[in-house]
Amino acid sequence: MSDGTPADLFFDAAIGLLQRVREEEAEAITAAGTLLADTVATGGRLFAFGAGHSSLAAQDVVYRAGGLALMNLLAVPGVVGVDVTPATLGSALERVDGLASAVLDTSPVRAGDALVIISLSGRNALPVEMAVNARALGVRVIGLTSVAYASETKSRHTSGTFLKDHCDIVLDSKIAVGDAELTLDTIPAPFAPASTVVTTAMMQAVVATAAATLADRGIEPPLLRSGNVDGGHEWNGRVMREYGDRIFYRH
Repeated sequence: MSDGTPADLFFDAAIGLLQRVREEEAEAITAAGTLLADTVATGGRLFAFGAGHSSLAAQDVVYRAGGLALMNLLAVPGVVGVDVTPATLGSALERVDGLASAVLDTSPVRAGDALVIISLSGRNALPVEMAVNARALGVRVIGLTSVAYASETKSRHTSGTFLKDHCDIVLDSKIAVGDAELTLDTIPAPFAPASTVVTTAMMQAVVATAAATLADRGIEPPLLRSGNVDGGHEWNGRVMREYGDRIFYRH
């Protein structure tokens, strides 16, 4: 590790990754935002899914001030975050065959909807099966993953495939295998992961693209406002009444 504080070096690494995805994934981000806009315009619903820390980027665009009210979290009990005890249970559940099918079968997801699946490695059974089964239902799938894992690791799904192999659009976060940006001679393991910073930024870029695309078509994007600004609750109440049949986190 070169000169500079660990904090400086982490910021440099994160900024470098953000610059890479801004330049190299611009076309895919535009396509993903357009897909979401198309889905909203045609009466479809929006869903986001992620397991473990990948769920953070999914949760960041659900019921969020400045975000699309129609984005719903597709939650899988036990894998949404690290609140489950033991935390290792979530990682184990990601490898269980058939779990994605059970979740989709009991969810409101249907043909014509769009689903964003976020998985850093894209190698576990849960995100792979989620993508396969969702597309079989007629759902358009956007995958946000690190493509590097597909060439440097082995899939844990019985098909030997990765999330990226089953998506309509793939967004590559460019995160290196292992998700740790810094090393020090005095520390035996790499540290300082940046995947949450990058995937969250990419998700917000996609949502921003979707909102602007809808506006360009003369459709008011169903955005939420902060409840901590005057008029926010009234604004959100109107949006939720208008789109209530496509919002599932309020029931």
